[in-house]
Amino acid sequence: QVQLVESGGGLVQAGGSLRLSCAASGRTFSSYAMGWFRQAPGKEREFVAAIGDSTWYADSVKGRFTISRDNAKNTVYLQMNSLKPEDTAVYYCRAPAYDAWGQGTQVTVSS
Repeated sequence: QVQLVESGGGLVQAGGSLRLSCAASGRTFSSYAMGWFRQAPGKEREFVAAIGDSTWYADSVKGRFTISRDNAKNTVYLQMNSLKPEDTAVYYCRAPAYDAWGQGTQVTVSS
């Protein structure tokens, strides 16, 4: 059974940084793309970043967020710098190859 577990969320002031982690288990993930999405209150879930043969970012986070992975640890990271209040959301890890989602981790950025 595929399992994705996010961690690293929390409360941070605007301009601060957080690093999210997504630990994957149950299957081999190194050959497949992984991604991060987020959902703010009252809004639809939206794409944030993905990593496969390359990396992709939403325009709203480009230059501030960096996605990376450690295949030996089956873990994907999202380094978030220069955080803004509008980055406040629940952040979800996604493994499209297995149609899997994590449970989410809350990120709150205070102004």
